Amino acid sequence: MSWKKKLTSCVLLSGTTIGIMHVVNRLVHHISTIDNLLFHKDEQYYDWRFGRIFYTKQGVGSPILLVHDLDVASSAYEWNKIVDTLSQTNTVYTIDLLGCGRSAKPNLTYTNFLYVQLITDFIKHVICKKTDIICTGESGSFVLMACANDNTVINKVMMVNPQSLITLAKIPTKRTKMVRYIINTPIIGTFIYNMLVNKRSIDENFRFGYYYDQNKIDERSILTYFEASHKYNTRSKYLYSSIKSRYTNANIIHCLKEINNSIFIIVGNSNPENILVASQYQNQLPSIEIIEVNKTKHLPQMEMPDKFVDQIKILFEIDE
Repeated sequence: MSWKKKLTSCVLLSGTTIGIMHVVNRLVHHISTIDNLLFHKDEQYYDWRFGRIFYTKQGVGSPILLVHDLDVASSAYEWNKIVDTLSQTNTVYTIDLLGCGRSAKPNLTYTNFLYVQLITDFIKHVICKKTDIICTGESGSFVLMACANDNTVINKVMMVNPQSLITLAKIPTKRTKMVRYIINTPIIGTFIYNMLVNKRSIDENFRFGYYYDQNKIDERSILTYFEASHKYNTRSKYLYSSIKSRYTNANIIHCLKEINNSIFIIVGNSNPENILVASQYQNQLPSIEIIEVNKTKHLPQMEMPDKFVDQIKILFEIDE
């Protein structure tokens, strides 16, 4: 076979492979979003400088902002089991972070300070007064950074199973930067993202990481997380690549020592690692109070919503 025929065959094979990937990408997007499970009748949008931010506002009283975990499958849906109860005594805001859920998902490098700016601007321009915040996982890092950056916007902070300080201190490397470059490519990168973030992987997260009692896991939650991770033509891959490349990390040890806010950490004690991580924070700032929720893991607000709300009322001194 001549080199021309080999080249032609190679081009045809490559074109066919990319074509198949494109079809698979379109199919995954269609399947994941067809049910529109993220629809919310009270939806509102904040026109932030980097894109529209989805949020909801319910209730009357002292404001509480609920910030979901910084994960491409997460959204304000994470709080759906506690919002109605909290809104009986407080003005409750939920938000979809940039790159997540129903908010804009621009092609940019997502960094910790980007979210510091988002939280600060949202409080100043939408809530318009100092607020309490409840946040999950890695989102706790930029909430604490926002506290240190501007002490006029945030009052009390409750972190749910925050990210390890050791993990947060890791910086991008040449290898992680290459991962970001590959995932951000139009067709091949989207295909890789679809293979890594799918219904099966989300189901495994719920069963082995998010919940202690697997009997409490409902199919709707898994499908909603699946939809959130693929909404708007799977553009969450840009956030995913930034997370995997460690651009959303930040060494927050220095800011912990500068914070005067009341800080509480809620841990699901069925995962021993959660308790160890909470202790890392308390070692840096002894005034932090740690509360354990029995028989839960990463998402006690979804697995044990009543117990979770009881702790909020106690720690935030909410009168019935």
